[in-house]
Amino acid sequence: MPAEHDQSVLQAGAWFASTLKQRRAMLNLSLAKVAERVGCAKSYLSSIEHGHRGPPSDELITKLEEALSFTPGELIGCARWDQTPEPIRADLETLRKREHSAIELARLLSASASKGGSLDELYKSGELSRLISAISSDGATDEDSARVPCEQQGGGASTVSSVSLVPLPREIPLINRVAAGYPVEFTDLGYPAGVADEYVRSPDIDDPDAFAARVVGDSMEPEYHEGDIVVFSPIRDIRDGMDCFVRLEPDHESTFKRVYFHTDEEGCEQIRIQPINNAYPPRTVPRDQVAGLFAGVSVIRPI
Repeated sequence: MPAEHDQSVLQAGAWFASTLKQRRAMLNLSLAKVAERVGCAKSYLSSIEHGHRGPPSDELITKLEEALSFTPGELIGCARWDQTPEPIRADLETLRKREHSAIELARLLSASASKGGSLDELYKSGELSRLISAISSDGATDEDSARVPCEQQGGGASTVSSVSLVPLPREIPLINRVAAGYPVEFTDLGYPAGVADEYVRSPDIDDPDAFAARVVGDSMEPEYHEGDIVVFSPIRDIRDGMDCFVRLEPDHESTFKRVYFHTDEEGCEQIRIQPINNAYPPRTVPRDQVAGLFAGVSVIRPI
């Protein structure tokens, strides 16, 4: 757990940004120079340092560690801390304070014993009581303030001793539109992985590399409509009949289709890219022409 920065930094959840900015300033490097070294936009790094964006992808963080001479994994740890829910960070900080008080108490008792002092003298000074209180504190005040009334069957009120806090859904980058007709040229606008101008939130998606795209066209109707936002998960296993974001070589085309796997007469693996709308014909391509298959796991659409 971070320990060098002050509490305002910890509470703001800006550990990654603060660490990055301090190291860059210490090395006397400009944002433009660091951006050039890691291959991203200067404005993107600036938005991170100013807290307008969260930590970037692990791939870019690793490049930043190399460019700024961090110990491998150091910036990754800062990013993980920022992504830790606030209640857990608060609990960890409480444990850190208790540990500090316990060490301080041990030193106080050792110093007193070496001087031939007594516990009575320590008690009268108030220092012993303060440290023991800090170590044994169970956060009763905070717990009491968190109690909320609820109705019982008899009409009276009871209290719930704790409230379950659920972290907000992960922010998912929304990339360019993906055609639900024929494949079209794909571009990520030059952003690093996991970065976009727009983000969406989707519950139950815990894939750090998940991304989303808006559907264009009608070839996936009636199940998907133009304007729907489909979330894709790179860690999800692909099975026959799944609806996938498909990237094709050699022209970096992309499309959103249902996919099926089969083998031709020569034993070569083929993938059939199948629209749901029967007005559009399927397309079959060799497996080695498919640069990427990413399973659709969630759909976001207006009510």
